[in-house]
Amino acid sequence: MTFPFNFFLGAFACAFLATLLALPLWRKWSLRVNLVDDPGQRKIHDQPVPLAGGFAVLTGILCPIVLGAVCIQLKLVKISSASVLAYGLERRGLELVTIACGAIAITLLGWLDDKHELKPLPKFIGQFLIALLVAVVCKRITLFVHSEIFSYVITILWLLTIINAFNFLDNMNGLCAGVGAIGAFYFGLIAGANGEYLVATIEFMICGALLGFLPWNFPNARAFLGDAGSHLVGYLLAVMAILPHFYSKQNPHPLAVLSPLLVLAVPLADLARVVIIRTMNGKPFWIGDTNHISHWLVRRGLSRTQAVLAIWLAAVMVGGLACL
Repeated sequence: MTFPFNFFLGAFACAFLATLLALPLWRKWSLRVNLVDDPGQRKIHDQPVPLAGGFAVLTGILCPIVLGAVCIQLKLVKISSASVLAYGLERRGLELVTIACGAIAITLLGWLDDKHELKPLPKFIGQFLIALLVAVVCKRITLFVHSEIFSYVITILWLLTIINAFNFLDNMNGLCAGVGAIGAFYFGLIAGANGEYLVATIEFMICGALLGFLPWNFPNARAFLGDAGSHLVGYLLAVMAILPHFYSKQNPHPLAVLSPLLVLAVPLADLARVVIIRTMNGKPFWIGDTNHISHWLVRRGLSRTQAVLAIWLAAVMVGGLACL
């Protein structure tokens, strides 16, 4: 079967436009309800910036998924790939509904954090419950270990790690969304190459939605992702890293299961760096500081925009190894 570039391109374009057009509406709503990031310590903006990105990205992903599912089920889409996607919807329908509910829940959790600055424990409990839901209903990581308990533990640990890695990474304009878009693009390529067209379609939707947010955020921000957005990006990348079959007949090498570590190497490396530094300095690892890779690059002489572009390039280069 030929690679359905037209379907992937359509999914990408719909999500891109949906986010791009939805963001002004969410921006106005954020200003009206005072959901903004005020100027302060470790911040460079001198005016309140709406925390509208998370809701806009969520809109940009859910709207095309719902519209596409309706069109496929009603057979309004008359292309050869539609039957394959319809089969995928039937086989993974419960998983997709669960993932969508989890996306809404993690966005609301981040919104509560944006609005009320949740303490670490309640926020962690919320993350854990959402990760547990995904682990129970959806595909789990096994790493060739034949133990159900292990699969639950490693899956939940993976989800929590990536969610918080992207939450930590959201420290400069365009950084979190850009790295997330790159990761979603690579996961889409891998899934598409393995014939997992439904998974690939959703991956390209995520990529399109995040790129649709970037014009509002990079290089000059008129909206931020906020914790709602960074939680959503981390959740989506963590979940969509689990769904593709990295170890398959087309790629029978056992080390292929480590591909997600390459695709998400940048946020994982940044998370490891700040946790180690904060722990060595005797500080709680969840308290923000300026020890991220992006801050280090700025101290080395790069502008903030150049630092973000350099990290994007690193994500492209390292993530590209996973496709080889």
